Amino acid sequence: MAGYFSTSTGKKFLMAVSGAALFGFIVAHLAGNLQIFEGQEAINRYSLFLKSLGELLWAARIGLLAMVGIHIWTSVQLTLENKAARPVAYAEKKFIEASTASRTMIWSGTIILVFIIFHLMHYTFMTVHPEYRNLVDAQGRHDVYSMMVLGFQQPAISIFYIAAIFLLCFHLSHGIYSMFQSLGLQNDKIRACLLKWAPRIAWLIFLGYASIPSAVLAGIVKLPPGVSP
Repeated sequence: MAGYFSTSTGKKFLMAVSGAALFGFIVAHLAGNLQIFEGQEAINRYSLFLKSLGELLWAARIGLLAMVGIHIWTSVQLTLENKAARPVAYAEKKFIEASTASRTMIWSGTIILVFIIFHLMHYTFMTVHPEYRNLVDAQGRHDVYSMMVLGFQQPAISIFYIAAIFLLCFHLSHGIYSMFQSLGLQNDKIRACLLKWAPRIAWLIFLGYASIPSAVLAGIVKLPPGVSP
């Protein structure tokens, strides 16, 4: 089994499986974050539910970090193998079938990794703004709603967030198609469907995530009474 995962086919399979797990998280995370539009009560209640999972939540986080590690490792390995197979660059590169997204997967992935690290430091571990730990709502729960609004009220952070999400969805626009291909779940009908819908799904996800900082900057989502910037 270990021998299979050392082959290009095995690495592509690992990349697809890890990518599928991360895609599932991206969709679930978006569904949770969009509750900010329902107000402080909804998203703070959701946050408290996640924290009540205790060890299960940490197991999920560790599992996701493992998926990120596997995805990066297989991506780097496959990129190096592709370069080794073509040690002499073509005099004139002709990209016939490869999309811009597929050709830049390694670079968009690197920037996304930097964003993930910053995002975790900002909102999960709160090392960027340790004062966010002291935010509580009227029920004594951690005030995630105010934390998100305070964070996205800073234009630089919102712009960085939207740019990173754009790259993530640019990555997904090819990654969703590639995932099905690597798992052997394609035929002509599925391939045609994926070519049409994979980019659309990716950009719907972008609109969902980008709507949050955009709404904060536009003053649609505001701090609750009693909380000051």
